[in-house]
Amino acid sequence: MTRTLPDHPMHWDNGEEPEPAPTPPGDPWTALRRHTPARISLGRSGTSLPTAEVLRFAAAHALARDAVQLPLDVPTLIADLRAQGLDAAVVASRAGSRVEYLTRPDLGRQLAPASRDALAGDAGGGLCIVVGDGLSAVAAQTHAAALVAALRGVGIEASRLVVATQARVALGDEIGERLGASLVLVLLGERPGLSSPDSLGAYLTWAPKVGCIDSQRNCVSNIRPQGLPLAEAAARIAWLVRESQRRRLTGIELKDDSEMPAVGGYPTPEPPLI
Repeated sequence: MTRTLPDHPMHWDNGEEPEPAPTPPGDPWTALRRHTPARISLGRSGTSLPTAEVLRFAAAHALARDAVQLPLDVPTLIADLRAQGLDAAVVASRAGSRVEYLTRPDLGRQLAPASRDALAGDAGGGLCIVVGDGLSAVAAQTHAAALVAALRGVGIEASRLVVATQARVALGDEIGERLGASLVLVLLGERPGLSSPDSLGAYLTWAPKVGCIDSQRNCVSNIRPQGLPLAEAAARIAWLVRESQRRRLTGIELKDDSEMPAVGGYPTPEPPLI
């Protein structure tokens, strides 16, 4: 018997149509990319990454390297602060270059002799804010002045304001001690990542003096529009500042119980009991 082939591949000589092939399930990770800059669901081209993802990685790596190497534009930062009616002293650490800063972290924690001699005046036992370049001058340049303004908006005023170059976190200890501040808040560029070259950190230390250790500080990190927004960061820092002044301490004895709302303004639900 001769069988006649159908005119259309989806029609058979018995008049029935086969069931359509099931649609392959989509990659559930793809939808998550809308919610995070993390490098997830990158796809594949054969055994390699797609060219677009390779180029994105190279661009992110270049931004991170630039964030570390670019110098802080001090005159522009000072101008941004003066636009708020604020004056700031300018100091430098003992690290004489960016190479020395990266290879000798200890020098970034010490004031240069000229800066130590020039830094004078009484902070009145109040709050000293130090803005430093850290490992990302881009972060300090982009967000520090705006964060200072946000802090002022929630009632946090500095007795003294200092801009520091080639600075590590602990440089604020010597600055605060030199000025007689009871509390120092260091706003510093954090080590850049592949998705966060402009992340700013805020480090709070009660009774600053040379020799303070990290367990004596509180830290609010990842301050940037794609991380912790400035308004939320300012509210959290303000809570820590007030609690620190009330309890006269910072660090592991001061927990952040500011009870900030979760993203979207809704409180975080209690975890289920196990």
